[in-house]
Amino acid sequence: MSQMQAAPVPDKDEKRYAELKEKAGRFRVLIIGGANAGKTTILKKICHTTDDPEIYDVRGRKIAVSELEPTSLRGLHNIENEMVFRSNPTFVFHDSCGFEAGGVDEFETVKAFVYGRAREDVFGGQVHVIWYCIAMDDDRPVTHAEKHFFSRSGAGKVPVVAVFTKCEALELKAIAALEDEGFDFDEAVEKVPIYVEEKLKKVHKVLEEMEYPPRGHVYLQELDKPDVACEDLVKCTAKVLDSKILQSLFISTQQNSLELAIEQSLMQVNMSWFDIHD
Repeated sequence: MSQMQAAPVPDKDEKRYAELKEKAGRFRVLIIGGANAGKTTILKKICHTTDDPEIYDVRGRKIAVSELEPTSLRGLHNIENEMVFRSNPTFVFHDSCGFEAGGVDEFETVKAFVYGRAREDVFGGQVHVIWYCIAMDDDRPVTHAEKHFFSRSGAGKVPVVAVFTKCEALELKAIAALEDEGFDFDEAVEKVPIYVEEKLKKVHKVLEEMEYPPRGHVYLQELDKPDVACEDLVKCTAKVLDSKILQSLFISTQQNSLELAIEQSLMQVNMSWFDIHD
């Protein structure tokens, strides 16, 4: 398959897009979530690699991954570090690290980072989207950290996608719960899809009822399998972005996502038709 082309940008924005892309050239993501939420796996899937990222500090100095072993204070110091994968250097990632602790200090660190980046003069220094990962293998997936973040506008104006990971864990829990209710194994297996759907709806509803809910959500499972990708996350991210310029910049990072480019192109054509015939 040939390399994917970015979705077309309206003529009046072409010059602006070219200028911004020359300055930025890279799409910046802040990923939030606990150490068990599968964050690194997601980033590798998005960048189509199994290699570890290269990590740079605020001065652009490359640092060894061994220097970043998890500690209780990791999130307080390393959120400014940039993670870049050689397979797709047009992406820049930041990890909230210790945010799963859910304390005030961790929240304020993330908030200060997002708001500080919003004031960057260079377009490429801004955070373009936040992926908030929530592992569904936890008995209480929505913790104090999530409630605090989505009730205090920790994202500012940056769009947030809630990424529910390890959804396959719900199937095992469903079978155990249904068997406890008296169903035999075969009956439990038949009822699993309904049980899982109801559980996901409940968790999603909790976030939707927050004062600052996520703009989109996706359910990911079995990311440990090599043939499983994060296509839903890619599509959802493209949809929540505020501008066509940002959408085009994001799509340009997805070298293997031709379907997304076509989908976005058709969407823009339809929008233009409605603008003309409104």
